[in-house]
Amino acid sequence: MGNAVSELSVKRLVKFSGEGSLKAYCDLAIGNEFLVRGLRVISGRKGLFVSMPRQQGKDGKWYDQVVLSDDARQEVSRIVLGSYQQELTDGNE
Repeated sequence: MGNAVSELSVKRLVKFSGEGSLKAYCDLAIGNEFLVRGLRVISGRKGLFVSMPRQQGKDGKWYDQVVLSDDARQEVSRIVLGSYQQELTDGNE
C-alpha cells in the first residue's frame, strides 16, 4: 500500500449552507479497497480544514477514528478541499 495516497478520491460530498462552521461531509476512497466515511470540511479561525471521523469517549472527549501521518493528512486535505471548492464552483455558490 505504499502508493495508496496517490489513489485517494472523494466518493460523496454533501455541502451545508448557513452560518455554522460545518461546511460539508464527505466519504474518501483509498484505491478500490477502503472507504472512509464521515470526513468533515470545517471553517475554522485559520480557514477551511478537513476533520477526520470522530467518536466521543466515555470521558466526554472526542477521538479521531482515523489516524494519518502528516504527509497523508496533507494529501487528504488537498484532495477533499479541492473537491469541495470544485463543488462550490460547479454549484455557482
